[in-house]
Amino acid sequence: MPETVPLQEHLAALRAADEKFQNERDRRYTEVNIEREKALKIKETADLAALQLAREIQSYKDEKANELREQINSERGLYSTNKDIEPLKAFVSSQTGRGVGMSALAGWGMSLLMIGVAIAALFLRH
Repeated sequence: MPETVPLQEHLAALRAADEKFQNERDRRYTEVNIEREKALKIKETADLAALQLAREIQSYKDEKANELREQINSERGLYSTNKDIEPLKAFVSSQTGRGVGMSALAGWGMSLLMIGVAIAALFLRH
């Protein structure tokens, strides 16, 4: 037959086990809170580093955008406008027309010369 334990001893053993359980639970909660605080500090540090990196990236982008804008502005004056090109277009047009006219005149002149040579050859044969 199992040994009977007086109720007071049984309750004292339960109280001791319960107290041990509570202490263990408190210790674990404390450890979890400490680890949570460490994780929070790590996260804050990472957030600050990410923010700093984002600032550096934005500064770099702004600097490159400014350099590109300056380059575009400096090159903008290098290109002629349509107003500046109009006299050049007129000159090229007139020269092209003159060249076509000269070619046509030379063609007519050569034709007349050949006709003259043909007529002279006819007269010289007879």
